[in-house]
Amino acid sequence: MNLPGDDPSRGLYGISVAAELVGMGAQNLRLYERRGLLEPDRSDGGTRRYSSDDLDRLRRIGELLAAGLNLAGIAAVLDLQDANAQLRADLAGQIRTRRGGAG
Repeated sequence: MNLPGDDPSRGLYGISVAAELVGMGAQNLRLYERRGLLEPDRSDGGTRRYSSDDLDRLRRIGELLAAGLNLAGIAAVLDLQDANAQLRADLAGQIRTRRGGAG
């Protein structure tokens, strides 16, 4: 979905386009934001702007809903996945540092 060199965290898509791309209603996206499941960028005028990373997160929310989790359960799963990703990134950084910056 991204062009080479694009930042996947940069908000590009309005709510109606994002909702269509992930197969959800715009109201659902607003609900997930209110529940803290995602935080899209905002334009200077306050318009929501969803990134490719946000779209991936919305797809994951859809998968978890389909698996039978409620929004509280989804929030817990996403928090654990985010913490795990951060720990992996920290560990990778420590390994690179110990190797003298190589790799």
